[in-house]
Amino acid sequence: MDLSGFIKIYHGSGENDLFLIYSTLRGTLLQVSRSVADALQGGGLKGPEQEIMVWLGILVPDAETEKRQVAGYFDWANANARRFTALVTLNQDCNPVGPGGHGNRPCAIEHMSEATAGLLVEKILKKPMAAGREVLLEFRGVEALLSLPLIRRIAGPLREAAVANGTEFSFDLVTGGRLLTRDVVEDLLPLGLAGARVNIDVPAGCGDYGVVLNNIRQVCDLLKIRVMGRFTRENHRRVPELLDLLEQGGITPDMIQMVQFSPLVPGDETAGTGAFPSGCACGGEPWQTEASLQLRGEILGRGWSTPKPKLADCMVELENDLVVDRDGSLYKCPAFMGRDDMKIGSLTGGIEDYRKSHNLGVWKNGTCLECPYLPLCFGGCRFMQYQRSGAIDVVDCRKEYFDAVLERIVRQDIEFRRK
Repeated sequence: MDLSGFIKIYHGSGENDLFLIYSTLRGTLLQVSRSVADALQGGGLKGPEQEIMVWLGILVPDAETEKRQVAGYFDWANANARRFTALVTLNQDCNPVGPGGHGNRPCAIEHMSEATAGLLVEKILKKPMAAGREVLLEFRGVEALLSLPLIRRIAGPLREAAVANGTEFSFDLVTGGRLLTRDVVEDLLPLGLAGARVNIDVPAGCGDYGVVLNNIRQVCDLLKIRVMGRFTRENHRRVPELLDLLEQGGITPDMIQMVQFSPLVPGDETAGTGAFPSGCACGGEPWQTEASLQLRGEILGRGWSTPKPKLADCMVELENDLVVDRDGSLYKCPAFMGRDDMKIGSLTGGIEDYRKSHNLGVWKNGTCLECPYLPLCFGGCRFMQYQRSGAIDVVDCRKEYFDAVLERIVRQDIEFRRK
């Protein structure tokens, strides 16, 4: 048996001197004695303890075979995909003046056309749904709920077709929360509404929190709620005030699926409307790293759930994940919207060959395949690399980042998730 190439071992601390073993591939975390850790690394582990390590993926029959399997992960995922996912932008601000704000100018909202919505439904019915795949849409924009007629126009026929064909259709919303009333949610539930990502502004005091918090409290028994937001160097210390507001508003951790705040990265000017899928882009500046860790500890320490490290399923590499812009343009990441060189087609013309422009499998190189962090990274954020060089020409290496944060994240999980 070989030691997996995708684990990290951290020295124990305190009187018990336990070692932490974390699998970046499996997400397995365990604590072992020094003697077990030494035997594991020296190849001397035998009997039941060896069997447990094999079952947990810490020991593998052959490290080179494991490496080849990880290299083929997305090939396997695409071949076995049972779900089609699309992030659908229903509306956009046609006169933005800066990141997240409109100054004193009126906000003019442009909506997806009826024709484009109809074409989207037609394409989903003819391809993924006809192939028997589940369909999950995430409606987004300046405010998804400003386009309620479009949501009904798209979700209605897809829900009916799913029921008739014995498959599944559901959708989530990205919203600021002010329009997420119980009446609206009850109206959309029969059409497949399953969850909502509520983006909350930072710092406290610049939003109508009373309305938003009341809405969350009124609908959290009907659907899964995720509370998310972006922070900057100037306002990250005020994020705990938002957690205070949640608690003061009578919202308890059992009402919310997860809470997550991520740094606003350069180029993410549409962060207020959720440019990135789930805060998947992370900055590499020291202040961003420290702020993210401190806020993660604050969230967990108050009893809220927040994401653990997980397999990096970048939608760029997943054939059945798409981004549909308001005009019907297609992309592989919402951060690429509006960039003609990263457009992969349209609803009218279909999907073009984007393997070269998006450099699929850029991480399939000797350095990445030898890195224990590969399953958490798979080449890092394509958008961040695009920002640096104007092309996805090399990986956005996250080794330095994970060297700095992973052990602390693992220890946070041990400390707080046990309580």
